[in-house]
Amino acid sequence: MKMELCRDGQTIKVFVPMIFQRRGGRKLIIAPDGMSDWVQPQPKQDNTLIKAIARARRWQRMLESGQVPSTRQLAEKEKVSSSYLARILRLTLLAPDIVEAILDGCQPKGLLLANLMETFPVEWDTQRALFGFAQKP
Repeated sequence: MKMELCRDGQTIKVFVPMIFQRRGGRKLIIAPDGMSDWVQPQPKQDNTLIKAIARARRWQRMLESGQVPSTRQLAEKEKVSSSYLARILRLTLLAPDIVEAILDGCQPKGLLLANLMETFPVEWDTQRALFGFAQKP
């Protein structure tokens, strides 16, 4: 490790030699000898979001296959209100990368099911901006 005082006399630059390695699709920082490696905290999955997305997909499959002929009958079968069913079904319109981030536990901090239950745009770029996801290049 090397420290250096900047020209302004108030800022100190700290140089730490390290190596970045990929392990299991994640980046790992390998610290120099004598220092412990820094490991990024594991992502935290939000089971409420994951269950809602899974439920939406299951309900969509049931409707598309003709297993249940209407949303009203599906709501009765699932013992939920038609309004709730419609709001959950909207989750099938989320951008695929948003769904993947949620399943991986990499969603923006503070994103709740209540946020996704509100009316949201179908354009994926607008969804990313609205929910705090990084824009796709």
